[in-house]
Amino acid sequence: ADEDAAHAVLLSAVAGGRLVAAARNRRYIQTRRTASTGCKGSEEQKADQTSLTMSASPSRPIGVLLAQLGTPAAPTTKALRSYLRQFLADPRVVDLHPLKWLPILYLFVLTRRPARSAALYRKVWRPEGSPLMIHSRAQARGLQERLGPRYRVALGMRYGEPGIGPAMTELQHGGCDRILVFPLFPQFSCSTTGSVYDAVNQAAAGRRCPLFFDHRRAMPALRFVPPYHDHSGYIAALAASVRDSQERADVRPTHHLFSFHGLPQRYADEGDPYPHQCHTTAGLLAEALTLTPEGWTLAYQSRFGREPWLQPYTSQTLARLAGAGVRTLAVCCPGFTADCLETLEEIGHEGARRFVAAGGAVLHLSPCLNDHPVWLDAMADLARRETAGWT
Repeated sequence: ADEDAAHAVLLSAVAGGRLVAAARNRRYIQTRRTASTGCKGSEEQKADQTSLTMSASPSRPIGVLLAQLGTPAAPTTKALRSYLRQFLADPRVVDLHPLKWLPILYLFVLTRRPARSAALYRKVWRPEGSPLMIHSRAQARGLQERLGPRYRVALGMRYGEPGIGPAMTELQHGGCDRILVFPLFPQFSCSTTGSVYDAVNQAAAGRRCPLFFDHRRAMPALRFVPPYHDHSGYIAALAASVRDSQERADVRPTHHLFSFHGLPQRYADEGDPYPHQCHTTAGLLAEALTLTPEGWTLAYQSRFGREPWLQPYTSQTLARLAGAGVRTLAVCCPGFTADCLETLEEIGHEGARRFVAAGGAVLHLSPCLNDHPVWLDAMADLARRETAGWT
């Protein structure tokens, strides 16, 4: 009888432990799976979000993490080598097998590219820092002003500083047990937004390697702003930025080029929704600008390596348009929410030189969204919409 009683007590304890563990899992592991390809409807998304707020305190501020790609700390070879090492070693960016890619990266890329990239960064660098950092900080300030004290906004860079990990820590130390992750990439790609997901979840849950396991007992509730490539406020901000820029410069373009960052064609063939979302954005922007189908072109820039990327390439398109008789070309980079090396140097300087050399007269580059008030309003709308149920 004593053995039976002891056995019953043991079973009860085991069951109780399982219940406690399950409760802890429900309470602390609260990561929302984002419908990156738009397969979930808004009602289903909101239902998912509501179920993740079980342990969150409504009296605490809501954290908003603005997740940007990153920038080197200085326009020097040393700073670029550190930045490119982190960027190009990310398997989301270059998905070749490490045994194949890392020797190429360390023996060839990092021994040559940093000096060339540093020279390019010096052309666009400002006394306050890199353009991307300046504009991203302005976006964080503008969003904070619009959201008010109920929210706390922090900026985190996927590569470089301030990193996503320290930004998450800053929000949690500020009392945020609910964090909305706002990737500053309107169109989803595994190499950008997907990499942000990786970094955020590691920052929240810690390392999961069996040899270096972080035994964290408390984790913030997480939500991710889904791709907003077709969000009405984002499209309106793009159109307003283009119009304002052309009015200030008194430019009357005969053609518009929408240049998006490129991606290996293989990624799209394997299911990355990025090119489809770029086409959607371009079509909606052309409609907002009342352009005819013949009045605009979409192209992809910033190709890296020998592998085929999404086409048409921007560099070739610039020469083709000039050869076709386009004299005044307006270029907009809708996939970049802040001006950076790829917009200011690759398009504004090198792209303009290529266009004029091929017979064009004027290439007018519209600024990225940066801290345009219409864009800041759209950001605030997205943040409030995605934190519904938390406020």
